[in-house]
Amino acid sequence: MKPRTADSTQGPKVEVAANCDRSEFDPFTFCAEMQRDQFVLTATPLTTRLQTMRRFGHLLVEHAKMVAQSVKSHSLGSISECFAAEIMKTKCNLTHAFPLLAASYALVAPGLAAELSPTDWPQWRSNHRDGRVAGPAWPADFSSAAPSRLWRVELGPSYSGPVIWSNLVFTTETIAKTTETVTAFDRHSGQQVWRNQWAGAISVPFFAKANGDWIRSTPACDGESLFVAGMRDVLVCLEARTGRERWRYDFVQKLSTPLPDFGFVCSPLVDDDAVYVQAGASLAKLNKRTGDLLWRALPDQGGMWGSAFSSPVLVELAGRRQLVVQTREKLAGVDPADGSELWSHKVEAFRGMNILTPVVQEDLIFTSAYGGKTIALRVSETGGRFNVMPTWSYKAQGYMSTPVVHAGVAYHHLRSQRVIAIELATGRELWTSDERFGKYWSLVAQGDRLLALDERGWLFLLQANPAQLEVTDRLKISQADTWAHLAVSGDQLFIRELNALAAYRWSTDYAPSHATAP
Repeated sequence: MKPRTADSTQGPKVEVAANCDRSEFDPFTFCAEMQRDQFVLTATPLTTRLQTMRRFGHLLVEHAKMVAQSVKSHSLGSISECFAAEIMKTKCNLTHAFPLLAASYALVAPGLAAELSPTDWPQWRSNHRDGRVAGPAWPADFSSAAPSRLWRVELGPSYSGPVIWSNLVFTTETIAKTTETVTAFDRHSGQQVWRNQWAGAISVPFFAKANGDWIRSTPACDGESLFVAGMRDVLVCLEARTGRERWRYDFVQKLSTPLPDFGFVCSPLVDDDAVYVQAGASLAKLNKRTGDLLWRALPDQGGMWGSAFSSPVLVELAGRRQLVVQTREKLAGVDPADGSELWSHKVEAFRGMNILTPVVQEDLIFTSAYGGKTIALRVSETGGRFNVMPTWSYKAQGYMSTPVVHAGVAYHHLRSQRVIAIELATGRELWTSDERFGKYWSLVAQGDRLLALDERGWLFLLQANPAQLEVTDRLKISQADTWAHLAVSGDQLFIRELNALAAYRWSTDYAPSHATAP
């Protein structure tokens, strides 16, 4: 199978056998199915079986060579060629050959690490949903070292941020306004590893048309499964290594809730054996392995005026592990064990446009709403009862950008397209920029250095400075819209353009051309 690369949009489709409905060749899956589906081995004529074996022997060799090249593993290519040759022999014992082939391939094939690495980017806004990044230190400016592009793959439109686990990077797209697709790529080469899709799309209200009808939610990965939210309020669980569907939960169908007018926006949160989503006109907890619904909380009316724009976080707050959730109307704390509401506080916003992911620092929660204010709430617990107290509010309004925090200061992109630094403990404005940027920033931090990508394709490198806005450098990194959240993993940056995914690496060999400030 020829994978999709920057120069090809999709590899050819193949079939395992006449009675097997498979659209992509995966050697692990193929070997397992050859053992399981005895009709291939015994019920079909010998000549048909041999033709099938030869065809897939060739495919295996091609696939193995591609993988071997991407990971520089000569042993993989040699072993696979050897076993492929055995498969194509007329007297090969297929029952024995396939287990050996699968085992040999598994020894050397690139896959997913069992444990999360500090440099992985497995979900919305990094490991801990705080926008903070581990790994090699970023450069002081783009003159000494800048992101050099490794590869770029054309795709359909999406606002989902890329997700990285081990050697794979995952992204979504909407095709022809009818189909939602998830693809896994080798993070180093851009080679397509697998692809899955399903029918699913909606038309958002007219005043949101400028932001498109395509998929919005960023998936989440736990190394075993990838959890993807489709626009029609459907959560799909895929095997992370192969893309095969494990289960799906259609909230509209199962709960008879209204279809969300703006689509499934919340990005799934995975913890232990559960996945949490704001869907089905509620906050829901599902068993991550079976898809069984465990509980629902914070019900709303769905449709136009319900259906969350935000995503939950799981934190230690006031001595209690809890979900902090922002609905269209309020902030709330929820017990992850049973879904009970621990506390809540109403948040003012125009048309319920509470979009930010709540930011939690110690016992303080920060949010900022379109048509409302920037606020901080302090949560405490006394005698088993939780108390929530507004600590301060400020006139500045947020929009879609979630801030990052460094040394007690929140750096926040506003509805006005300016940037503000605000002291979390007091709500004191430290500065607001004179310069206006784009409508959206995806913002990440490493120590006291910040990276911001705005929707116009500009990448900004900033120094976290409580005294003034300090943009140390800027680079026009994309000519296309870049609404999806930036992902950073190790020395690589992944940028989801509206119609492409591009991978970059910090490089001292790259001398960027610095354009005039936008």
